[in-house]
Amino acid sequence: MKQILSVLFVVAALASCNQGTQEGTAGQSSGRIVYVNTDTLLTNYEYYKDVVSEFQNKQFALENELKKKSESFQNEVALFQRRVQAGGMSQQQGQSTQQQLQKKEQDILLYRDNAAANLASDQAAKTDEILTNIQDYLAEHNTDDRYDMVIGFSKGGGVLYAKENLEITNEVLEGLNAAYASSKEGKPAADSTATAK
Repeated sequence: MKQILSVLFVVAALASCNQGTQEGTAGQSSGRIVYVNTDTLLTNYEYYKDVVSEFQNKQFALENELKKKSESFQNEVALFQRRVQAGGMSQQQGQSTQQQLQKKEQDILLYRDNAAANLASDQAAKTDEILTNIQDYLAEHNTDDRYDMVIGFSKGGGVLYAKENLEITNEVLEGLNAAYASSKEGKPAADSTATAK
């Protein structure tokens, strides 16, 4: 409840600041707060979709690799148990093999934990890169200072209401996708929406 009240207070403060800016002297520029629908942006941002696909593939490959290691280990354990039951091992051989199997199990668990941690770290780095790309694009897109603030809007997020005419999601999305397409081709991207308002 406190968070909702805090958000409402911040929105009211921003609105009054924005109104104060617009009512300033004729020499001052009037600012504007706009928003980007982050759900729509991420759903349609080609780079984000490629990153999600890449990590789904990595996750699938890791799961398959761990499944193979686990099956191989289970087969070794089953073989060991059959040999023990058949009396094909001395007590010393049995203890030695059991220790080797325990070490192998620990190695598999350690590998799984390290691989999962590396994947999570890579995902965090890519998420940071995506956010940086969006922020850099917005800064470049706003070189003419037409916006004072760009807010990220998502259903259930901190912003409860925003007028549709303040949304710039489509032009931002168009520019981000154009920049990503150009980077894939190795060409510098031109801001295709720089003149759009």
